[in-house]
Amino acid sequence: MDHIDHILIVDDDREIRELVGNYLKKNGLRVSLAADGRQMRAFLDGNSVDLIVLDIMMPGDDGLKLCRELRVGKHKATPVLMLTARNDETDRIIGLEMGADDYLTKPFSARELLARINAVLRRTRMLPPNLQISEASRLIGFGKWRLDTTARHLLDTDDTMVALSGAEYRLLRVFLDHPQRVLSREQLLNLTQGREADIFDRSIDLLVSRLRQRLEDDAREPDCIKTVRNEGYVFALPVQLIEPHA
Repeated sequence: MDHIDHILIVDDDREIRELVGNYLKKNGLRVSLAADGRQMRAFLDGNSVDLIVLDIMMPGDDGLKLCRELRVGKHKATPVLMLTARNDETDRIIGLEMGADDYLTKPFSARELLARINAVLRRTRMLPPNLQISEASRLIGFGKWRLDTTARHLLDTDDTMVALSGAEYRLLRVFLDHPQRVLSREQLLNLTQGREADIFDRSIDLLVSRLRQRLEDDAREPDCIKTVRNEGYVFALPVQLIEPHA
């Protein structure tokens, strides 16, 4: 039997929940609804889903807090698409840094939401083009760092752990999957967020800056992520897979 993707919609607006839910069902998806964080937690305690549509502006625990909670729990690998009535770049970046996989501003069309959901699901299931990470080989080495692709954090030569936000991890994985290759901002947006280049251009620059800080990479003379004027960025260090017992 073919798998039917299961979507959980978490939004305190009942009309939006029901309208969006009915549209997604008509387009072949399985849908469950939750009005707030309490209902979301109760549902996820006994159920698994393929993607969560999560509203930011909710009473009680807002979507940012709930997204951060999801990213450290047993559902940390479940894609999250955030909804908000805000139209501020800072809010969008915060949502991505909390671990959201995509972001959609209200008002939106149900057709666009469906397209975004399908795009996120495709990206989530897509194998890296160069590095095939198996359960036995889950460490990627570069410079003094190792990236644990299961726990999604960095380890230095002393095994000190450096935590990464969801957005930082996705950006680093794109760089590690395409080393020594210049990637434009448009390509980085598409590979990390599935978006065409638009007003989100600045978010890539800010994420690169944050990732450089995590990697202790001097922005003035970087060793890891170099800026290529008028073209984009390139990950300059050699990359290798590391066996856990090595």
